Amino acid sequence: MLSATSAMSWADPVTIGFATAQSGWMLAYDGDARNMAQLWVEDRNKAGGLLGQPIKTVLADTKSDRVEGARAGQSVVDQGANIVIVSCDYDQGSPAAGAAQRANLISVFLCAEDPKAGVQGVGPNSFTTSAAAHVQGAVALHWAAENLGVKHPYVLLDTVAEYDKSLCAGFRWAASQTDGVKIVGEDTFKNDDPSIQSQITRITASTDQPDAIMLCSFTPGGASAIRQIRAAGIKAPILSGSAMDGTYWTDAVPGLSDFYVPVAASVHGDDPRPEVQALNERYKARYGTLPATTYAYPIYAFLDLWARAVEKAGTADSAKVTDILNTMHDEQTFIGPRSFTPDLHIQQNAKMQILQYKDGKVKVISDYALPQPVPLDVLFGQN
Repeated sequence: MLSATSAMSWADPVTIGFATAQSGWMLAYDGDARNMAQLWVEDRNKAGGLLGQPIKTVLADTKSDRVEGARAGQSVVDQGANIVIVSCDYDQGSPAAGAAQRANLISVFLCAEDPKAGVQGVGPNSFTTSAAAHVQGAVALHWAAENLGVKHPYVLLDTVAEYDKSLCAGFRWAASQTDGVKIVGEDTFKNDDPSIQSQITRITASTDQPDAIMLCSFTPGGASAIRQIRAAGIKAPILSGSAMDGTYWTDAVPGLSDFYVPVAASVHGDDPRPEVQALNERYKARYGTLPATTYAYPIYAFLDLWARAVEKAGTADSAKVTDILNTMHDEQTFIGPRSFTPDLHIQQNAKMQILQYKDGKVKVISDYALPQPVPLDVLFGQN
């Protein structure tokens, strides 16, 4: 049986389908990344397109709903997409990715950090642009141990999202691998809890006072937790993941200091890499502002890799392109090397930029890559 792409003439334009949120709550996560993907299309078309033809785009709105997501995925497949770009989150994006997989097409999540966003959760033609959330957690531990002298961290887990659980799982794994580091306590809360006072009381009453707090959460609950921690007089450094990037929430914590976040690239105008700075300039010229968070960047890097594979294959046929993507090892992109295998379509390691929040301002203070990749049994273990 022919795949949805193999019957096409490659004299026709290659088509990218967007089955992402154009409305609803997921727009806050999908919007900047989709804009970045569209900027990639514009940049690529200015340089001559792909396979000698301009790249086309087709769109369908998931409306931030999983049922609508499946319909949106099928819609762009029916409109002739050769690759389907889906929502940032695994749960929200997987219905559209499933539609692509059933049509034997490549799908890619805009920025999902759950390892299931790929082979294990969707199928062999599904990829995600990002490093696993576990990588961020492990980077936070290793960097803090080496640069802040952290030895006795406390883990505070927001149990609402799989991302949070994976972030903390990576942190715990890294702590178990690091001599002299011991997690002195753990507690949980939910993102919409109006107060975490009982958790703060347990932290302050702990016999072993933590020298850092690992906060596995996202806004708005993560911002509320930080505000309450600082209001309680706890001055220990707070570590977190990329979901807490940005300054759109920091009014909730005036003068925030000693807060550290690993990100793929900086939206704060100070990324040390010229390629990121140049992309930021083009993005701002096109959309009038910089992206709100780091989640905008990985899709641009992935589309570069996909285009290389298409050119090498001489076709946009998904089976052939997937085979080539699966051979990529430490393939260079503007945000660092990327690797894929037939069994893993998410990054086990990646160099992260470390952001420091000090007196309410944010800047890159260093970068960090793990000394070893996060093992598969950790990525797919019980969080």
